[in-house]
Amino acid sequence: MTDDGAVTGVGSEMTTGVGNSMTTGVGDSMGNDTVKTVGSVDEPVRVGGSGDGEAVEKLLEAVRAGHAGQVPALLLPLDAAARKAALGKLKALRSEVRAWDWKRWNEAARVRRGLYVAGAGCQTGAAAAATWLGGRDLMGWRPEDGVLVLKVLGDRDAAWAADVAQRLAQRPTVAENSYPLIHGLVTRSGCAVPATDGYVLAWTRQITDSRLLERLREDPQTPVLVPHALTMAETPDRLTWSVGPEAPTHWPTALAALVAEGVLDRARVVDLCVSRLLRGGRPRDLRFPMEVLRLVEPDAAERRERVADWIGMTADAPSPVAGYAQEVLAGLAAEGALSTGALAEMTGGVLFRTEKKLVRAQLTLVGKVLAREPGAADELLPAVAEAFGHEDTTIQERALKLVGRHAAAVDVSVRRELAEQAGLLSPVHRPAAAALFGDDLGDASVGPYEEILPPVPEPQPVGPTATTVEALVEELLTRELPEDPVAFERALDGLVRLARQDRAALEAAVRESFSTESWPQEYYFTHSTHGVEVVLAGLLGLLPKAVTGSRRERTLPESACHHEALTAVLEARLWEAAALIGTDELPFLLASPTLHTGEIDPSVLVERLRAYRDARVEPAPADFAQALLRVGRAGPSAGPAADAAAALDTPAGRRLASWLRTTGPLGAKVRFLRRGADRPSMKWWLFDRIVVEIDESPVVRAEFPPAFRWVGGALDATPRRCHHWIGSRALWASVLPVDREFLAACVLPSLAWGVDGSQRGTAEPLIALGESEGPVGRAVALALAFGIGGHDADDRLRAVDAVLVLASRGSLDARGLGTELAWLVAEGSVKPNRLADALRTAAASGAYATVWAVLEAALPELLGAEKPVRGLGEVLAVAADCVERCGAGGELSGLDAVASARGSSQLLVQAKRLSGALRLVAGQTLTETA
Repeated sequence: MTDDGAVTGVGSEMTTGVGNSMTTGVGDSMGNDTVKTVGSVDEPVRVGGSGDGEAVEKLLEAVRAGHAGQVPALLLPLDAAARKAALGKLKALRSEVRAWDWKRWNEAARVRRGLYVAGAGCQTGAAAAATWLGGRDLMGWRPEDGVLVLKVLGDRDAAWAADVAQRLAQRPTVAENSYPLIHGLVTRSGCAVPATDGYVLAWTRQITDSRLLERLREDPQTPVLVPHALTMAETPDRLTWSVGPEAPTHWPTALAALVAEGVLDRARVVDLCVSRLLRGGRPRDLRFPMEVLRLVEPDAAERRERVADWIGMTADAPSPVAGYAQEVLAGLAAEGALSTGALAEMTGGVLFRTEKKLVRAQLTLVGKVLAREPGAADELLPAVAEAFGHEDTTIQERALKLVGRHAAAVDVSVRRELAEQAGLLSPVHRPAAAALFGDDLGDASVGPYEEILPPVPEPQPVGPTATTVEALVEELLTRELPEDPVAFERALDGLVRLARQDRAALEAAVRESFSTESWPQEYYFTHSTHGVEVVLAGLLGLLPKAVTGSRRERTLPESACHHEALTAVLEARLWEAAALIGTDELPFLLASPTLHTGEIDPSVLVERLRAYRDARVEPAPADFAQALLRVGRAGPSAGPAADAAAALDTPAGRRLASWLRTTGPLGAKVRFLRRGADRPSMKWWLFDRIVVEIDESPVVRAEFPPAFRWVGGALDATPRRCHHWIGSRALWASVLPVDREFLAACVLPSLAWGVDGSQRGTAEPLIALGESEGPVGRAVALALAFGIGGHDADDRLRAVDAVLVLASRGSLDARGLGTELAWLVAEGSVKPNRLADALRTAAASGAYATVWAVLEAALPELLGAEKPVRGLGEVLAVAADCVERCGAGGELSGLDAVASARGSSQLLVQAKRLSGALRLVAGQTLTETA
């Protein structure tokens, strides 16, 4: 072994030499390294014959014992043949460890460390070695593991080591977690530094400390890896740490110093930063290149060369980047280095943005340029007119005043173009526009208001299930069943039907198409059915009967949360199907919906029960219970269907007839505990205070299976904070498709997570609420209010869609929704900016009158609050826009008191605007279109 750890002469005979003797690191029983003399330069070690088997077994024993530190010494005497034999046994051990359950996790982790080192030393090809070292189950998480691997690879030539290093660096996760190993191979082989995302990420973590600048200066990798870091889509976390520029770990400051010293090329750094900002991305990922660009400031020539880049940033980049680019272009404009055409292009892009600070700054910039160059009005004013359609009426007013100051100097055709754009102005500014443009304004300011709502959604029939094994398996593999209730129900019914028709073919297809290794393991289905996987496992006979029976009869504890109860209904059906699939007891599912909402046509359910009667089959309890919850009870076909069900003269027929004739809507009430003064009281957060009281239903409690009895009032009426993952949201609505108010009450606790916390996707059931049947009460109003006040923008959009769908169906209680929003905003649960964002989006769709009806109910309480509600001015702006456009009038309690105050805050300005709009005699006719 040479000084750098290289071993020469690997083969049937291996000679090593370090001075007079060779020493190797051998780990003791505790894994600590000790020094052992193996031989001397005068007495080469010869390996072969019967000793190989014993040496291989010693290696395997050390690996099994988890003594990774002993592996390099035990590998040293093995020749190529012995290592090949050892590799086969190591692979077998690796497969064995993969099958161990979680109870042996610590033991498996120790064994894997040994496998990681030993397997690398036994591989001969670079590709095979890289594959072994990059294995997800073996990857070394400790730096010392990489050191051990470098020891066992010490005999490989430079080209081989370079090949392995490059292969490992190309795999992001491997490079990130195996940096010491890859860096050691790069250093040893002298190959090019692998500039990959994973390697750069690991490098930044290794090098960031209080000596950052000094370490960067000394590291030969810096000129290669820094430019790559500036191009990465996701900036390494160490480069975005929130530390001040005076901190020794502040990367932008360190890089600026290296640029000043000439270690990094200044022009290249500037170019890379500009390119990265132009590509866009998350603000977090753009913060680093922007800070570097501010410190390594482009010179005058570089700023002028990149005018198109700066303009692109002002239009599309996140606000901080757009603001920086706007500053650069404003400087060029002040120097006279920005053409009028470029300024017009920039203005059009900036005025399309929603950030008021950027828009105001752009109008100021254009005003300064026009004051200096009046001849530019023809080209600049049409761009300024883009602000006539801005959501903020104060921005509209500033733009109109700017146009008014310079409109006299423009050409007639430009004046007409500006007059056409004035049609985008809010009604409050149209009198000023009429005074400015006169006859050129034309009919832009007249016309009756039309309320635009989405078409009333028509229930869509559910298509037939797959009729062949191939089609069913394809559907199971390609459709996102947990996210699509219709696809989930079709697949489940298809499984049941085809298992009766051709069980052997279905079993063969399932074994071929699905990874079934974990299904027989007892713990796999302990906490989840994994969707239809549990049914497939039942089909293959991989579920113990005792487990299946206990899960079918599982009773929810009285303290269970409501989303857990909804999921329990789904799981009960799946466990029942898993137990009965392929038998005569379940020929097909009674609960398969006939409409996309999850509802079942009552006449269809009667025919299904008739088929069961003719086949002399009793309905499966969970399947029939779900069918009863889904059957339409309010339509005109319910009465005749009840008579037909009774005529079947079966217990199931009589149950259905009774259900259709006597069962009204399932009942639930919602109330809230008083908000506490401190968080330890567990009454601070919204989801800690919701109490859902389900009405008692003796029929449900007596006749439904255990997993369904909570629908009849079996759960305690207490608030619950759920500490487990909320899954199957998309399938909840199909459990109760004809009891909208009841379903809304059940999903309120999960919706509250989207208001109080940062949960995403909590509003998924809201669209189904809009399309479902049943009465609308306080629970629906609260569900919509929670969605409107949600943290996630996508959830707020779902809530807006639900509001508009309910309005188009004539089912929206706008006053009830406004009342719930008022107290939620007043107590601080719903933030006014989220409310304004959601209602502005709804109004922009054309539903100004609907949004005003909501705000008309919500605003009196908020305007009359003892302490002004922070952010209320933004909500008043939406209200004023709605009133101006739909022509509503009247009085609003508390508005005059706010509007009469002095000041220039957003609240006072918008209060005055709303007050004036309500008093304006609009003379508009309100029509509603679908």
